[in-house]
Amino acid sequence: MCGRRGARIAVTGASGSGKSTLLHLIAGIDEPTGGTAGWPRLDGHPRQHPGRIGIVLQRPALLPTLDVGENVALPLLLAGRPAESARLAAGDTLALLGLTELVDRLPHELSGGQAQRVAVARAVAARPQLIVADEPTAAMDTDGAAHLVDALLAVADRTCAALLLATHDTAVADRLQQRWHVVDGTIEPRPEPSC
Repeated sequence: MCGRRGARIAVTGASGSGKSTLLHLIAGIDEPTGGTAGWPRLDGHPRQHPGRIGIVLQRPALLPTLDVGENVALPLLLAGRPAESARLAAGDTLALLGLTELVDRLPHELSGGQAQRVAVARAVAARPQLIVADEPTAAMDTDGAAHLVDALLAVADRTCAALLLATHDTAVADRLQQRWHVVDGTIEPRPEPSC
């Protein structure tokens, strides 16, 4: 366990408001067309530090020819971890999320909720400092969304990572402590509480 938990931030706003763009800039997937983006706690761009940011997208995007264990281990292998170390870390992460029984299954053998939880495992296998989740519950029913958010919060707590999650779902947003509301590419300031 960690001594200090990271931030838990919901990013809300209408479709097309800029939520995904904001998350992609923070994750280092996209570059700003104007201005700059900085990552002071990472000591440079996320691409210079593979594994410090874990990304969960709207769809699981698992590689169909790799089993669950291989999908979760893949980012570790790409970051230069030895194969045995990556395999063990993938197994530990799947256990952390209660997915051990899926380790040998192929993506087409998973339900949508299972596949999305495996995508969470893949994103956090390297124990990132920040988990960026872009509408991960968009294609789920209420129960599935609640279970996925449970998993994200639990793994963020266990790994001491901050969590930044874009969502349209107010029930999901209400589970995170902070909210950034995006309107036309701008984060709206939060109103000051009245006395």
